[in-house]
Amino acid sequence: MVLSRWPRLAYSAVLYGLAPLIGWRIWREQVPTYSRLQRLGMRLEPLPPAPRIWLHCASVGEVRAARPLIEGLLARFPHHSLLLTTMTATGAQQVLALIAEQSATDQLRLAHRFLPLDFPGAAKRFLARVQPELAILFETELWPNLLHACHRQAVPVAVVNGRLSPRAFARYQRLRPLMQSALASVTWLAAKSSEDAERFQALGCAADATTVEGSLKFEQALPERALAESERLLQAWGERPVWVAGSTRDGEEALLLTAHRQLLKRFPDALLVLVPRHPQRFDEVAALCEREGWESSRRSQQQPVTPATQIYLGDTLGELTALYGAGSVAYVGGSLVPLGGHNVLEPAALGKPVLCGPSLENFSDVAEPLLVAKALTVVDSPEALASALAEYIACPQRARQAGEAGQAVIEAHRGALSRTLDGLGRYL
Repeated sequence: MVLSRWPRLAYSAVLYGLAPLIGWRIWREQVPTYSRLQRLGMRLEPLPPAPRIWLHCASVGEVRAARPLIEGLLARFPHHSLLLTTMTATGAQQVLALIAEQSATDQLRLAHRFLPLDFPGAAKRFLARVQPELAILFETELWPNLLHACHRQAVPVAVVNGRLSPRAFARYQRLRPLMQSALASVTWLAAKSSEDAERFQALGCAADATTVEGSLKFEQALPERALAESERLLQAWGERPVWVAGSTRDGEEALLLTAHRQLLKRFPDALLVLVPRHPQRFDEVAALCEREGWESSRRSQQQPVTPATQIYLGDTLGELTALYGAGSVAYVGGSLVPLGGHNVLEPAALGKPVLCGPSLENFSDVAEPLLVAKALTVVDSPEALASALAEYIACPQRARQAGEAGQAVIEAHRGALSRTLDGLGRYL
């Protein structure tokens, strides 16, 4: 038992050594309306009323994916409140937007705070103040000291939609003693696939604590506000061809602009809606468009889309669904560059044909059924992307068939939400 403590103690020592760098980054990224002391497990009040469920999501993508779970928890456990935590400022903004869309009664049961850094003292203070009946960690958020504090304070821990990409698994394998110690504190791990379950078990998660429940990403709801905005944009833009490139990453935008330039040769009035993944890159992408001589408009500045506009920069937060809905074809970024891709289900749920690059490691499980159904097409170059876009624009019927196929795949894979809520109910 003494030996099992050493990996966590060594990990904590490394964290303390990196504390100045971590502190600088937090100071730079923190939201002004939140106390930075929340990163140390302090200044958390006021908290939603007890009894509390605590749900942690890392950032924007996880918050979006967790939305059906959040709303399901509110409905299934009406006597509990829900504390939502994130690591990033953009994740915090996404949570606040989600809370604002709930009923007035449910808003009183919801609150957001920043997760403390994984220092032993900060983890203890956070748990002592929040006193949750249940801790829920979304996907891969395995913080050793926080998990240890949950164990010491007898708080059951559920990891839901548990996933480990091959890349993440390889990283964690190098830290197996630490991960084995952390996973020993997990009460229930609801993996999204059998492959993910096997990887967690290989890292030390107990087999009797692991079940396969399916992916919650197939349960994504379509907010009415987003759908209404999509319809407004469709009417404003008229009949021109529109394709949306969402969650694009560094080095990828230049490739997409090359594809768009080729597309314009065949469809001169085509519009590209370009939505970078990270807000800190909005100005950089805008500068790239200006440098290359594109006629562009920025959504954040409420600049209109005119017949001459070639690029519409979606440089706002929380509006990707609305923008996907206003396009004829969707491209999902992080995939023409070797970064593992992003959520291809988001535009598929809207009935859009979906394109992406070959780097899909992070979403291979949800991409596979879409590929089989021909709702998703993989392209490996700007030229191939332009060609695929042109085919869909030239043949609306084919685009409609691909979109309907994607929606059928999503409907066929539903069920993970109810199974996950049933499992969580055992601990409440």
